[in-house]
Amino acid sequence: MGVPMAKNLVKAGFAVTVFNRTASKAEPLREAGATVVSNTAELWQNADVVITMVSDDNALKQVHDSGLEATAPAGRLVIDMSTVSPATTRELAGRLAAKGIEYLDAPVSGSVKPAELGQLVIMAGGKKSVYESALPIFGRLGKVSFYMGPQGAGNAAKLAINLYLAFNMQGMAESVNFAKENGIQPSDMMAAINESALSNAFTKLKTPNLVNDQHPAAFALRLMAKDLRLAKEQGLHTPGGLALEESYRRAAAEGLGEEDLSAILRYVGKK
Repeated sequence: MGVPMAKNLVKAGFAVTVFNRTASKAEPLREAGATVVSNTAELWQNADVVITMVSDDNALKQVHDSGLEATAPAGRLVIDMSTVSPATTRELAGRLAAKGIEYLDAPVSGSVKPAELGQLVIMAGGKKSVYESALPIFGRLGKVSFYMGPQGAGNAAKLAINLYLAFNMQGMAESVNFAKENGIQPSDMMAAINESALSNAFTKLKTPNLVNDQHPAAFALRLMAKDLRLAKEQGLHTPGGLALEESYRRAAAEGLGEEDLSAILRYVGKK
């Protein structure tokens, strides 16, 4: 996600400096016109705003502890666009505030293709005035951004979005599996769904996965399992939500974690 997002900022004329913990992953950005540095401390030499985009809470804390915070000058801004827990956001924001640095949690809804097209949906938490100052950046990364409230509100909104996404994905998978058990081909079932009132961009996007039982990762199942775990830790208590958390957690544990979240089809098909 971070690579196409950074490319869009380069295309928009921003001076972009990049660090990646896996150096080879930064090379496409060098070729696109970004400056690539070898450690997080060097980011602050060229930037007023640092954007982080990593896989989970531990990775985000590692980036901060690797020198990002220690070298950050007062008056700068950190925007985290990862999907992490509100508690982690509040912890890191508090640490940076003590150094005079502003912080926004601004996770995104959308996968690689919307990132490439600058069509992400951005949900931000923090000071409203700081959010407004970041709108020129958000306008190049997403089709829309929303101010959701104080620190952690962006994270909570993203977890809520992904909870809904998990319901949609597992609902489709269970529908296709039930139809197949009753003699209906997945292709026929998805064709009917896509002409019904239930049709939407997501059902159409995942139709090839469910029809062919092929699941190249656009959004890895393990990341959905992680997000549902974070929602549970944040207080998710509804019956359906808890069942989903268990379902995706067990699917990941059974070896489906690196496949797309649509691979939940294989998990429900075995039950």
